[in-house]
Amino acid sequence: MDIQDLDDKDRQLIAAASAALEKNYHAERHTIGSAVLCGSGETYVAVNVESCGYGPCAEPIAIGGAISNGERVLERIVAVGNRHSPHNIVSPCGNCRQLLLDYAPDCLVVIEHESRLVKVRARDLLPDAYKMF
Repeated sequence: MDIQDLDDKDRQLIAAASAALEKNYHAERHTIGSAVLCGSGETYVAVNVESCGYGPCAEPIAIGGAISNGERVLERIVAVGNRHSPHNIVSPCGNCRQLLLDYAPDCLVVIEHESRLVKVRARDLLPDAYKMF
């Protein structure tokens, strides 16, 4: 796995995800914020949505917003949780890892690894995965 240190773009992405979470936090419905930076330079943010104990994670909602706005290159993504700042970095769940692999295998994903924040390629988060295409 190719592990990279964070840079200013990553810190700005974390801040955008944190702002989305702070603006929309609701203990039973919206507990995770996400931000995706696209090739155009635009950043799309989202929060998860809960309904009857299940709902989409924040990452697919952010990715869907980007794609709905014509974006096709997803460069970086991050998810954050925790009601109060500083927010914790949340590693993508298995479904989100598969989605990233299908749509943007080269996307950089901010995660916590060995007690430090780093970024890795989406494809490295799901080795030997099922591939749709």
